[in-house]
Amino acid sequence: MAVPKRKTTKSKRNMRRAHDSLGSTQVQECSNCGEMKRAHHICTECGHYGEREVLETSDVL
Repeated sequence: MAVPKRKTTKSKRNMRRAHDSLGSTQVQECSNCGEMKRAHHICTECGHYGEREVLETSDVL
């Protein structure tokens, strides 16, 4: 059975996890209403995706 010979130090453990953090979300301006929205997602303010209306304004969260 594989068992570590020595305890992994906090420094080595944290160096290994250095790239595991989440990156920032990408936001862009909506082409229809000008509000900031997540890239490649429906605008929560007006319900548009690109140039077409996907959701009616009353259906938007």
